[in-house]
Amino acid sequence: MTDTQETVRSSSVGRLLPTVLAITVVLALFAWLVLPRLRPYQFNGTVLQSAMPVPDFTLTSADGPVSLSDFRGKLVVLYFGYTFCPDVCPTTLSDVNKALAQLGNEAEDVQMIMVSVDPARDDPAKLADYVQFFNPTYVGVTGTDDEVRSAATPFGIWYEAHAEEGASGYLVDHVATLNVIDREGHLKLVIGPGTGADAIAADLEYMLR
Repeated sequence: MTDTQETVRSSSVGRLLPTVLAITVVLALFAWLVLPRLRPYQFNGTVLQSAMPVPDFTLTSADGPVSLSDFRGKLVVLYFGYTFCPDVCPTTLSDVNKALAQLGNEAEDVQMIMVSVDPARDDPAKLADYVQFFNPTYVGVTGTDDEVRSAATPFGIWYEAHAEEGASGYLVDHVATLNVIDREGHLKLVIGPGTGADAIAADLEYMLR
């Protein structure tokens, strides 16, 4: 190869190098920013495909009767718990509050409802004070034991009281899932206890799209 040919070759390589680098940068950015968005979202909770809306129910809050159907057009996060619950209930309510804070203005389209599985002790006023300690937008509802069980059964919620030493006299074992109902009233997501605020927020944010 002559000196002239070597000079031409070096010049061509020099001109191509910035182009190659630019293409490499673009491809790297595409892989980093775009490809993750093309992958299906992986829910932290369990996704359900209910064909029919969940059965409506009406229970009592401190402000009067509340029906599940009152909140059509919003995501409803439905939780069955009780005010004497020593651990999982306050943790769950706190995690949902943190998740709603992460959603910002979108939290206005989410309604948290807690149904008491201890109607003997949780009157509507006590329940309201309890849930609103965690978030002033939370709604607490209760009713007779038959009414609560009727509301809980379609969601697979089981609960049972058992004797416990101490001031409370008894505690209530219960399924502690969060049941997320979409804007049209279908049960779409079940989030297990201990999922955490970040994961709850991510699932709710996706469902709000």
